[in-house]
Amino acid sequence: MIRFTTALLRLMLRILFKLRVTGLDKLDFSRPAILIANHVSLLDAALLAAYLPEEATFVVNTAIARRIKLLLRLRRHITVDPLNPYSVRTMMKTVQSGVPLVLFPEGRITVTGGMMKIYNGIGYIALKTEASLFPIAINGAERSKLSYIGQKVKTVWFPAIDIHIGEAFRISLQPNVSMKLQKERAAERILFALQEQLLQSRLKPDVNLFDELLLQASRHGWRRRICEDMSQKVTYRKLALASYVFARKLRPLLGKEAAAGVLLPNSVGHAIALFALFRLGVTPALLNFSAGGQSLQDACETAVLRTIVTSREFIAKAKLADTVAALGRKCRIVYMEDLKAGVRGADRWGGMMDLLLRRKADAGFSDVILFTSGSESKPKGVVLGHEQLYANIQQARSVFDFTSADKLFNALPMFHSFGLTAGTLLPLLTGVPVVLYPSPLHYRVIPEVVYDRNATILFGTSTFLAGYGRAAHPYDFHALRYVVTGAEKLKDEVSELWSRKFGIRILEGYGTTEASPIISINAPLAYKKGTVGRPLPGIRCRLEAIPGIAAGGSLLIQGPNVMKGYLIHGTGFVPCPEWYDCGDVVELDEQGFLSIKSRLKRFAKIGGEMISLQLVEELAGAVYEDPNVAAISLQDGRKGERILLYVTKPDCSLQQLKARILEAGYPALLVPAKLEVIARLPLLGSGKTDYVALKAYAEASDGHTAAESVSSGGSGLG
Repeated sequence: MIRFTTALLRLMLRILFKLRVTGLDKLDFSRPAILIANHVSLLDAALLAAYLPEEATFVVNTAIARRIKLLLRLRRHITVDPLNPYSVRTMMKTVQSGVPLVLFPEGRITVTGGMMKIYNGIGYIALKTEASLFPIAINGAERSKLSYIGQKVKTVWFPAIDIHIGEAFRISLQPNVSMKLQKERAAERILFALQEQLLQSRLKPDVNLFDELLLQASRHGWRRRICEDMSQKVTYRKLALASYVFARKLRPLLGKEAAAGVLLPNSVGHAIALFALFRLGVTPALLNFSAGGQSLQDACETAVLRTIVTSREFIAKAKLADTVAALGRKCRIVYMEDLKAGVRGADRWGGMMDLLLRRKADAGFSDVILFTSGSESKPKGVVLGHEQLYANIQQARSVFDFTSADKLFNALPMFHSFGLTAGTLLPLLTGVPVVLYPSPLHYRVIPEVVYDRNATILFGTSTFLAGYGRAAHPYDFHALRYVVTGAEKLKDEVSELWSRKFGIRILEGYGTTEASPIISINAPLAYKKGTVGRPLPGIRCRLEAIPGIAAGGSLLIQGPNVMKGYLIHGTGFVPCPEWYDCGDVVELDEQGFLSIKSRLKRFAKIGGEMISLQLVEELAGAVYEDPNVAAISLQDGRKGERILLYVTKPDCSLQQLKARILEAGYPALLVPAKLEVIARLPLLGSGKTDYVALKAYAEASDGHTAAESVSSGGSGLG
């Protein structure tokens, strides 16, 4: 009778929820075993009960057990009182007796949409029994009417659900380590294993981001307002329809071109252009309009671009007419306004039919090309496939609890990977409305827009957040839940300002364009001040020792978010090696948190010693009480290299810095050879200091001659 009921239940679940279960063959109950699953709805236990082997025994709260007596007759179970300290001992003895237990380590159904905290008691059971732990990821049930997040996401009665069972792992007792600490670490290990399993269950090998846009529109509602800028707001339906129509207008212009340049600011039009190209299977190459005319021409040559999509209004406002005219000598310039003006009834009708039939992207291998702002003479193109960008979005989803109840504000340009993936694609492909703003430099305007739009998530670099923090009214950011920073080190004074003025803890992350970009991040469930968080699920890290640097090493990574390879000017495509070298010197502590010491290129070799230019900047910033400092190195015939320090604050003394360096016990080699006051530091479009421009300025003005005196000038960089 029980077997018949179970078979009937399976049939119903397959019909109603299109339920798919994978990984059952991985279960091995020949030794003590615990099955651990995320908990997203009241359906979860029934879903697992229908498919797990008969000997799997469920742990049920005594209060809930009284309400579902009839259902519990179908499965083996034990009842425990979570408030009773002996309940952990009961579960431990059950596992030790050879009975495989099914547990929900969060102890409750999620009310955030993401993972909740893991209780240390589960870690204690895992340690004491040394059982095989099988992580189980449940996806889709959170969208059912039986979840607890109906106010945050669109729920339906019968969402598609899938269950993935992962490889087992064990947690062993460690000698000479307190049990309290071991329980905490075991709970963290279980949390990470579940996040890892959630990621693996969500990855798609052949994903196209246009097709994903259609999928998310169907899940969250075609009428859902998903994207806005300062002049218009669009729903999923309007965004998809406009992308279809613009794709139809672009197709005859592009022909068989594999890639097209995109020279646009953050705007709804930029999003439409991106998804139109995804629809056509054409690779967008996002051009950095702040890089200068020659760099743009070099980027077009590197990516072999023949067509550039841009906007007349943008070109006029950004004063790029001469630059675009130069680009137009080798590339066809296509203006969005002209495409829109050329839309006829047949185009609209064709787009409507595309939308009605939900036509997917054209077959082909469409990527995204971003350009690095490194020290090379020509920009390198970073080739990111849709699967890498999608993987990075899912990695972020596994550690953050953003939902469609949030609203994200993004002023970071899309030619920067942080602005593209985290600031634009992530919200559009997860149902989170996004406000696109054209420039991150409008320090007084942006807080007002964040306030007016009731944004709950804000991304920015430390430099930009400092500007917003100083300009904003203390109530402007009242609705913000998360403020996330990356691209440059978060300065202590910026963190303290936001904490004191707004009561907000800034979450610092770390990444690189080549990793789509997020590598690690401080998240609500795993935060450690002074670090850039733990590596995201799916990322493997390796440190290589560096001669001359005692602590830490050069960071190498693997992961589903790592680029396909580089486009090198004059060479072509160069595949990414098995391990990507991030070029950063980092330390990895025993809890798995990363601390960035410096860019490897941001070291000077003086008298055979490796000196961190970042450390020089940190010491100078503290001494002068001003974060606007920058250190570079120049060749020196006597010592190999020497350090030049640039500040924007007048009356700074080199002797003052030297005294602090020696007082703190640092070697005298950290003392700059020269200090110069300039009007302002040059910045990249991402907000980071433009060290390439600064070094070029230094070489031109310094003349490669040794200088020990302090410059009293007030020169500035344009």
